[in-house]
Amino acid sequence: MAGLRERKKEQTRRRIAEVALRLFDERGYDAVTVNEIAEAAGVAKVTLFNYFPTKDCLVTEGVKDDLAAIVSGRPEGCAPLEALRRAYLAMAAESTGGMDVESLLARIRVISSSPALMGAMHAVRMGERYELATALRDADPGGDDLRAQLMAGQITAAVTTLQEVFFHRIAAGEPLEEAGRRLAHDVELAFDLLEHGFAPREDTP
Repeated sequence: MAGLRERKKEQTRRRIAEVALRLFDERGYDAVTVNEIAEAAGVAKVTLFNYFPTKDCLVTEGVKDDLAAIVSGRPEGCAPLEALRRAYLAMAAESTGGMDVESLLARIRVISSSPALMGAMHAVRMGERYELATALRDADPGGDDLRAQLMAGQITAAVTTLQEVFFHRIAAGEPLEEAGRRLAHDVELAFDLLEHGFAPREDTP
């Protein structure tokens, strides 16, 4: 019975988010009210806020990458950067199956056209960076806060760039399978640079 309730809750959450994204994409984020979203989704306003505490959460929830959890939950003997590399290679492989491209593009359009949502996304990324810095510091007891913060800043910047490049390729009409293949290559490049530095490699002509 508990499983059925959870499935119904997830269906309601998904319906609200899908309706909100459609309305935002059609009319603009600022032009759509929470009351309109609740009515279109067939739920009470209080129910909507039970699932999404703020209006921007209707768009930004689910976009956060839990980098800190990847580092904290890595297998014994696996370095933080290697754990992150493996996780993003797995994501690149998964991106070719089951992704709703139209929904992804709609989300990108809505976020990029709204200063309020761009600010909310910036706050999300800042939160990711601070949480990752804490996880990296805990993973290296001999390190210090500044080292962890610098590492977290570089990692989150690299991950954000990878995502932006991937999204731009999809928006330009690149087939999902090809975009996923190129993303895997980009992940390897990004983490090679993070691990070995940005100076030319010794084998570079």
